[in-house]
Amino acid sequence: MDTRPFRSVLYIPGSKERALEKARTLAADAIIFDLEDAVAPQEKTRARELLARTLQEVDYGARAKLVRINALGSAWGADDLEVIASARPDAILLPKVDTVADVTALARALDTRAETADTRIWAMMESTAGVLHAAEIARAPRMAGFIMGTNDLAKDMGCRFRPDRLPLLAALQLPLIAAKAAGIVIVDGVYNAFRDDAGLRAECEQGRDMGFDGKTLIHPAQLAIANEVFAPSEDEIALAERQIEAYNAATARGEGVAVVDGKIVENLHIVTAKQILARAEAIAELTE
Repeated sequence: MDTRPFRSVLYIPGSKERALEKARTLAADAIIFDLEDAVAPQEKTRARELLARTLQEVDYGARAKLVRINALGSAWGADDLEVIASARPDAILLPKVDTVADVTALARALDTRAETADTRIWAMMESTAGVLHAAEIARAPRMAGFIMGTNDLAKDMGCRFRPDRLPLLAALQLPLIAAKAAGIVIVDGVYNAFRDDAGLRAECEQGRDMGFDGKTLIHPAQLAIANEVFAPSEDEIALAERQIEAYNAATARGEGVAVVDGKIVENLHIVTAKQILARAEAIAELTE
């Protein structure tokens, strides 16, 4: 089981040299180096060259490095891939994924390059078509993760913003279920009001409770809250340890279940408990 944390996934414009430099010091689990929405058309060529050079020269430590290229059908996508491939990012993040054919086309392009033999694909789930095809997309070649593009998705659906995100819940849950079934990572969409800590915390908690692995972020000021919310709490870790201890003692006595805090503990609870402890250990290793 891959326990690599994706609590905080920070967007960084590929055209901003200062931001690219600062990113190596930030407490983000992963970085999306963006060549798409964050870069103006006249800056696309310079940005991809700058980013490729930076990824080859700068050490970003244990942070996962994802590059969001422009759509392959756009005027820039093919050139983005050609230039960025030499930098060997951990993954290419493909925007505007509507069907599995979009991912398959990228996978074939990566297959032709020796330097991208280990490069995975992440998909932006930001359209109604993409949501409806999520199960197929999640099992596409090289697929490793979904990023929810909630702003574009809301626009596509014509739904209104609400703090509880009720109009978006079905569109969030379908890719979530598909990702879990395929065993890939899924990260929640951005929270636009980057100075609203209370709102960010509430949305992170909602996403965590739904099952998302982390949150995409638009500003470094959002990192601490996402890292806290999407990490196991001290109480959760302590409970997991007690559940495992009690269950092991019960099975040693020939019993199939244990009782912890007045609640039945079965094997399925132990699976979850071990996942919590593995996640906590992975986070501790990342932050050392």
